[in-house]
Amino acid sequence: MRPLVPILGLLLLAACAGQRPTAPPQAEVTPPPSWHTDPGVPAGEIDATWWQSFNNPALTQVVVDALEHNLDLAIAITRIAQARAQFHLAQAQRLPDVVGDAGGRRDRDLNPGFGIPERQTAGEGDITISYDLDLFGRLTEASEAARALWLSSEAARDTVRLAVAASAAGGYISLCALRDRFAVLQSTLEARADSLKVARQRARAGYSSQLDLAQADADYRDTEQLIPAAQLAISQQEDGLSLLLGDNPREIACDGGLHTITLPAVPGAVPASLMRHRPDIMAAEQQLVAADHSLDSARAAFMPDIQISASGGEVASNIIESPVALWSLGGSALAPIFDSGRLQAQQDAAAAARDSSAFAYRKAALTAFREVEDALATMRRSGERDNALRAERDILAKTLALATNRYRSGYSPYLDQLDAQRGLLTVDLALVQARTDRLSAAINLYQALGGGWQEAATP
Repeated sequence: MRPLVPILGLLLLAACAGQRPTAPPQAEVTPPPSWHTDPGVPAGEIDATWWQSFNNPALTQVVVDALEHNLDLAIAITRIAQARAQFHLAQAQRLPDVVGDAGGRRDRDLNPGFGIPERQTAGEGDITISYDLDLFGRLTEASEAARALWLSSEAARDTVRLAVAASAAGGYISLCALRDRFAVLQSTLEARADSLKVARQRARAGYSSQLDLAQADADYRDTEQLIPAAQLAISQQEDGLSLLLGDNPREIACDGGLHTITLPAVPGAVPASLMRHRPDIMAAEQQLVAADHSLDSARAAFMPDIQISASGGEVASNIIESPVALWSLGGSALAPIFDSGRLQAQQDAAAAARDSSAFAYRKAALTAFREVEDALATMRRSGERDNALRAERDILAKTLALATNRYRSGYSPYLDQLDAQRGLLTVDLALVQARTDRLSAAINLYQALGGGWQEAATP
């Protein structure tokens, strides 16, 4: 019966940990069978350098510079090094610990046997080896948790990298859109300056009223005041894009405008594939894995901690004939008996952290599904809007030409020409915005699909 006492004690200690808490079923992720908005293209792999599909060298260079110099990406890389070091530290806890100790002294003392003084020169050295058997996996689980956090930091770096590439491409497109908007305003200002000149000439000759002249002048001033605001927006966009590139504020060229940027055909993807392609989902998954291992490590703390140790060395002195060898071999078991609920509280905290990570994983997945749906819908609806605006512009251009001819021939008031000019300006600006929305939606879709990200290798 006596050999069974330690075994029964261990079983009793294991019972103190209680049943392992299960993950909440509400955190389970089930991908939808298909997208709510039809992508219109077959599923396929996204190229790692997806930004090249816009066929614009300047845009490509902006993205390359951002990936090379962006400071947020540099910070994410340093966090990988930190997580890697934490993993190596956890791994080292599972290995034997070897400590060497050496010392020496010279002293003068009184010989207790003969009552005479003596001088002694002595030295000693020993090596101690200790090893935690980790029978119940406390250190192993902590090491696996650190490994999962390392993988999570790798995926977090890829998330930042994808966001930086998308932000750089989107920032360049926004800058080109602002420059196109500025070009529309300049062209409109020139046209209204010409109309004002004609109105002045007609007013002097008595062919039109002072009201027409006042309306033409007001229309010119209304367009003129939009120019400084457009220039300010361009400067602010350049400054923001410069920061993204890790550079001081500077002028950034936009070669050719929006019409030189090709709208790519982004390959579709089934919803379930996002679980493999999105680095933020991978990061959330590894956070969940780490929290799960941390829970098991906290549960293992209820069990005894068994260590073995051995040491050996020598002591030498001038008052003994030869060095004396010393050694010891032993083991110890440290088991909790009463801790006022500390271990139980640690387990409860680890279980709550695991549940929080599970819900965060579900939220990351649902967010990914929503972002893809939003990007698909934006691409489709902005394309439809672009087509409708182009048809409207053709009609307004004809209307303006007719109104201008009728006004200069004296058949209609200047107000007809003014209305047509205002309508054409509104449509031209809306066309710039519609083109921007389509290109931005393509970038957002690339990002939502986890474009270009490759799953990191297991360390």
